[in-house]
Amino acid sequence: MKITIHGISFQKEFVPYIEKLIDVLHGHGTDLFLTETFSKYFMKSGAKATGFTVLGDRNELADMDFVISVGGDGTLLDTVSLVGEYEVPIVGINTGRMGFLATIAKEDVEKAVQVLFDGDFTIQDRILIHLEADQKLFNGVPYGLNEFTIHKRDTSSMIIVHTYIDGEYLNSYWADGLIVATPTGSTGYSLSCGGPLISPSAKNFVITPVSPHNLNVRPMIVSEESEITFSIEGRSKKFLISLDSRSTAVDASVKLKVKREKFVARLVKFHDYSFFDTLRKKLNWGFDMRN
Repeated sequence: MKITIHGISFQKEFVPYIEKLIDVLHGHGTDLFLTETFSKYFMKSGAKATGFTVLGDRNELADMDFVISVGGDGTLLDTVSLVGEYEVPIVGINTGRMGFLATIAKEDVEKAVQVLFDGDFTIQDRILIHLEADQKLFNGVPYGLNEFTIHKRDTSSMIIVHTYIDGEYLNSYWADGLIVATPTGSTGYSLSCGGPLISPSAKNFVITPVSPHNLNVRPMIVSEESEITFSIEGRSKKFLISLDSRSTAVDASVKLKVKREKFVARLVKFHDYSFFDTLRKKLNWGFDMRN
């Protein structure tokens, strides 16, 4: 089995868990690879593990059986952008607090690897959001797992986002910004702006305004088959757009459209994982100080 480990960075106290992960994978006869980014942090940490190859080219991911994301939800989002159209199943190991995406605790590394090799898991296909523009953006990686966002610059006044669904005018949002989130992304930025929670298996996008000027403007759920286009007005000549945690400044004249990506992110979930259990724990549902 061929497996790649990817991460952005990690604390030194997590080194023993990474060494354990590599040791357990070797015990199963794994052909192990590290991404270049992760290998740099790994070598600087003074970790003693060996027996891996540094991934030389992104195209090599096409031959992988799994990619293991080591970090938090942000790292897993980065892993999704790395894997892209190859649709390699992703396993998320969380180095911090429990996340919605990276759901395996660092203490459970050995158990997780055993379950992986036993095949006792399911793979969830998560839709991605794709950005089309009349200029090249995001270094040729125009997709994200969580959301696409239009936002004003830090010091500028609010913007007006004229929004169309399949060519039909929807609304002009006077706001600090506008989010189009996937079901997976509904637990992120959209939720903090008053958007609804959506089950990961739903086939929808949610359009959520950021600090709208008009209080009667509310989030709206649309079909994942929708094509959503935008034109932006504002006092500033530039504004920010983002896909997940990647952002860039663009000119107000840029033409933007989002729709469902042709490929999906495939996330490995073990049978003891429950999205609804995670919701209850993360959002403290049912928590009562009196109890």
